Amino acid sequence: MKMKPGGALRFPHLAAIVIVLLGMSCFGAAAVHASAHGPGSNSIHKNTTLNHTILLKPHYTHAGVAKQGTVFSCQLISQCFGPQQITTAYNIQPLLKSGFTGKGRTIVIIDPFQSPTIRQDLHLFDHLFGLNDPRLNIIAPNGLTPFNPNNADQVGWAGEITLDVEWAHAIAPGATIDLVLAKSDLDADVVSATNYAIKKNLGDVISQSFGEAETCINPQLLQQEHSLFQQAAAQGISVLAASGDNGAAQPTCDGRSFFLSVSYPASDPSVTGVGGTHLDANGLTGAYHGEEAWNEPSIQGASGGGFSAIYPRPSYQSGIASIGKFRGVPDVSYDAAVDSGVLTVWSSSGQGPGQVFVFGGTSAATPQWAGIVAIADQYAQRRLGLLNPALYTIGGSSSYDLAFHDITSGNNTFSGQNITGGTVTIKGYSAARGWDPVTGLGSPNAYNLVPLLAQMITTTR
Repeated sequence: MKMKPGGALRFPHLAAIVIVLLGMSCFGAAAVHASAHGPGSNSIHKNTTLNHTILLKPHYTHAGVAKQGTVFSCQLISQCFGPQQITTAYNIQPLLKSGFTGKGRTIVIIDPFQSPTIRQDLHLFDHLFGLNDPRLNIIAPNGLTPFNPNNADQVGWAGEITLDVEWAHAIAPGATIDLVLAKSDLDADVVSATNYAIKKNLGDVISQSFGEAETCINPQLLQQEHSLFQQAAAQGISVLAASGDNGAAQPTCDGRSFFLSVSYPASDPSVTGVGGTHLDANGLTGAYHGEEAWNEPSIQGASGGGFSAIYPRPSYQSGIASIGKFRGVPDVSYDAAVDSGVLTVWSSSGQGPGQVFVFGGTSAATPQWAGIVAIADQYAQRRLGLLNPALYTIGGSSSYDLAFHDITSGNNTFSGQNITGGTVTIKGYSAARGWDPVTGLGSPNAYNLVPLLAQMITTTR
């Protein structure tokens, strides 16, 4: 993912990484070692343009052609998963079998540009994995940009859209999907689409699989969107955002290198930031074996996390000794590794119709968490709104190990390449018992977490 010259780029964490079978590098290279971990250490990296742009550069390999009954080779070696395996691994399956599918709830997905094949891809995905088609509403409040298959930026976003829609649906197959498309990946256009979704009160949970360094977004737009997220919370809307795929780093505002930073909007205190893990599970049955922090040097991807340079520590994080005066990110995590990625049907990749790819990254994690939230909304028979106070209360209770898989190994140190080809290493953080700035509180054991969330938020509001 690189910054568009002269633009203000909100980086799509295509889960930042689309892959099928093999991981491929998403970044270039550089020769700087950054180890500062204090807020303000990135203050020289300011966006001086009015409008920044988010540019997606996914990497992917081919898994095969969508055909019902197919077992993909990466499943045989437990390096990719379909819906059955993921919902088993995270203990979502018992909820689905009990009728908690997100029925009656709406997941709003915000992305730039479009995927012209999304409807047929979703239908083929459902056919491939034995799911029913959901109600999919495609909304372009400011007009739809014509799809240019020769524009790598637009093609990358088409992959992100496809991933987001298919996997939010895979987790909550009964939920309606509202796909709200910004006309471009300029910050102002993305904020405008977000404004529409919240002001029109479109859905119960919003998923955003993109971000950028906090100091790269224009301060006026930052404040506008912060106010929107507060409004969403007041309306009972849960907002989730990917914590990023560059570990403790983010691209500099000019896109030439990397520096220590968390990703916005995941760092906003009214947003639930979703980090990444490497899931170890059986590729055929989904039996859960364990997880560690996501960090794949071979594809230069790692779970985004660290501490905000803008937002003070919110009250819901006040009991965590490892968090100082500033907001810690992420709040939760989920499978994001490329070599344990999710199978996705994507026909606008340029490789032909009905092709299946493996996606990884925190942008794969975020829409799946949104699906769990839709299920929890149905379970509670109401919107749950801002999740973070309840999540951290559970994290500090005797129910923590029942509701979460606590990730205690791995780190998010990042090495990438700058524009001149030098290696830049940004020293990150280590996973540890309880909350940490790599995987947050951990990944969900949904069968136990959903009732706790529903009970806690219903009784405290």
